[in-house]
Amino acid sequence: MIRIATAQLWVHDQEEALAFYTKKVGLEVRADVTLPEMGNFRWLTVGPAGQEDVAIVLMAIPGPPVLDAETQSQVRELTAKGATGTVFLSTDDCDAAYQELSDRGVEFNEEPTDRPYGRDCGFRDPSGNNIRLTQLAEL
Repeated sequence: MIRIATAQLWVHDQEEALAFYTKKVGLEVRADVTLPEMGNFRWLTVGPAGQEDVAIVLMAIPGPPVLDAETQSQVRELTAKGATGTVFLSTDDCDAAYQELSDRGVEFNEEPTDRPYGRDCGFRDPSGNNIRLTQLAEL
C-alpha cells in the first residue's frame, strides 16, 4: 500500500502528469477543477485509493495566476534547471511496490536499497520531480 502526505509538485504538462500518476503509479483523481476566476487555472490532485485525506497537487508551470510575474519567472527558471519537488511515497514493502510499479512502466533511477531509516528507491516523474518510495524501519 502506498501512502503520501499532501504535497505540491510543479509539472510541465498536467495531462501527462495525470496519466503518469493514475496509470503508472496507480493513484486516483481527487479533484480536477478549472477556476475561471483565476484565469482558468486548473486545480488537479491525485491520491491513493482509500485515503481521501492525502493527495498530490499537480501544479502547472509557471504556477497559478495568483503568483506575481517575478515568482512565475523564478518557478520557470528553477524547473528548467531541474530544481524540482520531492514527494515521499511510503509503503509496507519497498521491494513489492518497486516490482508492481516497474511492471506498470515506471522507470526507476534507483533500485531498492537499505538505508539507516529503512529501505527505499527512487524515480522521476515526466516533469523531473524526484519521487522516493520508502519503507520505514521498525523502531
